[in-house]
Amino acid sequence: MIPGLVWIAGQCAGAEAMKLEYPEAKKDAVVDVYHGVEVADPYRWLEDDNSEETKAWVKAENAVTQKYLETLPQREEIRERLKKLWNYERVGIPREESGKWFFVKNSGLQDQGVLYVADSLDGEPRELLDPNQMSKDGTVSLSKTSPSHDGKLLAYATSGGGSDWLEIRVRDIATGKDLEDHLKWIKFSGLSWAADDSGFYYSRYPEPEEGADLTQKNEFQKLYFHKIGEAQEKDALVYERKDQPQWGIGGGVTDDGKFLIIDLSQGTDPKNRVFYKSLTDKDAEVVELLPEGDASYGFLGNIGSVFYFQTDLDAPRNRVIAIDTAKPEKANWQEIIPQAAEPMDYVSMVGGKFIVTYMKDARSRVVRYDLDGKNPLELELPGIGTVGGFGGEMEDTQTFFAFTSFTNPGAIYRLDIASGKSELWRKPEVDFDGENYVTKQEFFESKDGTKVPMFIVHRKDLKLDGSNRTLLYGYGGFQISMLPGFSVTRAVWLERGGVLVVVNLRGGGEYGREWHDAGRLHNKQNVFDDFIGAGETLIKQGYTSSKNLAIQGGSNGGLLVGACMTQRPDLFGAALPAVGVMDMLRFQKFTIGWAWTKEYGSSDNAKDFPLLLKYSPYHSLKPGTRYPATLVTTADHDDRVVPAHSFKFAARLQECQAKDGPPVLIRVDTSAGHGAGTALSKVIERASDEWAFLEASLPGTK
Repeated sequence: MIPGLVWIAGQCAGAEAMKLEYPEAKKDAVVDVYHGVEVADPYRWLEDDNSEETKAWVKAENAVTQKYLETLPQREEIRERLKKLWNYERVGIPREESGKWFFVKNSGLQDQGVLYVADSLDGEPRELLDPNQMSKDGTVSLSKTSPSHDGKLLAYATSGGGSDWLEIRVRDIATGKDLEDHLKWIKFSGLSWAADDSGFYYSRYPEPEEGADLTQKNEFQKLYFHKIGEAQEKDALVYERKDQPQWGIGGGVTDDGKFLIIDLSQGTDPKNRVFYKSLTDKDAEVVELLPEGDASYGFLGNIGSVFYFQTDLDAPRNRVIAIDTAKPEKANWQEIIPQAAEPMDYVSMVGGKFIVTYMKDARSRVVRYDLDGKNPLELELPGIGTVGGFGGEMEDTQTFFAFTSFTNPGAIYRLDIASGKSELWRKPEVDFDGENYVTKQEFFESKDGTKVPMFIVHRKDLKLDGSNRTLLYGYGGFQISMLPGFSVTRAVWLERGGVLVVVNLRGGGEYGREWHDAGRLHNKQNVFDDFIGAGETLIKQGYTSSKNLAIQGGSNGGLLVGACMTQRPDLFGAALPAVGVMDMLRFQKFTIGWAWTKEYGSSDNAKDFPLLLKYSPYHSLKPGTRYPATLVTTADHDDRVVPAHSFKFAARLQECQAKDGPPVLIRVDTSAGHGAGTALSKVIERASDEWAFLEASLPGTK
């Protein structure tokens, strides 16, 4: 065992040191040579999640972690408050198909939301599909649903234990019974019905080797058509690229049923290709409409032969263009909605209009346009926050959207498309008074002088005396924007006097493609500098102090936390890296990790290698350093960022932590994955542990 003394700083003044012994983790003499440089990897054995040795280590680590967490008196109090606050009815945005309305509802503490169907928007709904009945522990989640055009069948995809792997089945909507159709080995796929409802299009990967389904590389995705009533082995192969193992291939049928749009992507590169196939001619070939991969092209819809796209071609903040497939040469393209001062976040083509959501300093504004891009009308929103939705088809007269903010759980609104007027449809009743809190947006200068925004949320009576427990959250990658949104777990943090800060780091999409580019590949250090700069600013302004400042992030955000706590261990009192990418030299070797090389680069490249090695959290740990109190979290079914990243990082962190340093623990969840579809009971348990850990690690108010 590796001993260490741990102080539970936040429990009470002068708390006695408790002895904490970490499980022994063997070190192997594994050394790789990258471009002439030797790099040790002593915990390589932890990459084998099927080995008995790894399982024993995980079990021992969980035992140490749970023993420590059980000593925290506030843990149960936090758990009970989370349960009470989560116990409210939540209804999703409704969807109409052939006169039937579909929506997901959670009555409160159900592990998974339940799909309902009604004969009218305000009619009495009946339960159609309850994923809670599909497993004893609530770990089967409903990932995708797609009703047939006639409203008779429902194709739906489920995920087990949090894995990205999906299984598709088909349910008779009238009887609630499943047909015999059962499709497997599906991942990163849509579900799109043919116009005659004879079947649907979906994407799948080859079946992985036995026992390697959670780690094996995902390559050679193919697009298939499944005919209802037939076995998966008979599914028709629609499109594949044997010469491009890393191309993602997805397909969707246009609203008029006349075309199959084939989207071809490569990893997480926003640039893509778009092909199409006529569905009215059985002998039609696939047409390579946009084959160059020179920009991002998001298909919005069509009117006859004219296809509409949202694109960043010659427009880093996006615009809308029209391409007539009868004369597809670039010289004939038309710009419908030009690039604006703010990034164009999302565009829907519904009810004979374009509805465009823009991001203005990471807050939503929405404008409705005619199909020729004329007559813009800014829609009135309930306040400053984030909107989502506006789905539907060209003949619809109404659409729905959700609005939320950090302190407002929000509501769902019905929009009359012609008038641009909206009305409240559903509003949840939550035991949380957002009026007691204030949300501010502030800008600070990063290391290189770049202005970076952050949202700061806290109680109105906050004193700027440096004594406030503060949670700094970030992501900073893959052009993903961090927008205001309500979170029950964060609400509990705020109720208990904590300050919440969300930073809009470079690498995200808040200011368009250029903002993203400034935080990826060889610019990745900018993201860490931004996050560190946010922490320093919060301390200077008196919100908190180093000993009261915690950092949190998941996935790419877990990498962010790992990099910042190893670069500036003195700046933070605690760290919560979740499902993080911690080994930047080997991430591309597992499942879909190869897809991230467009974001990070690759250790296989001589120019990328030294930069990756420099900030790779696993490799940056130094023996004898006093790192902040750390609770690493991961899950056994995470096949997006395999748990080996967290295993190796935690083992190395425990080895390197200073003898008098605070606890550095790992919590490995079971029957859970990267995050999506996690059972609510598991969300509550994890949040209870995280908040209790932070309160024990940060001294708080003087």
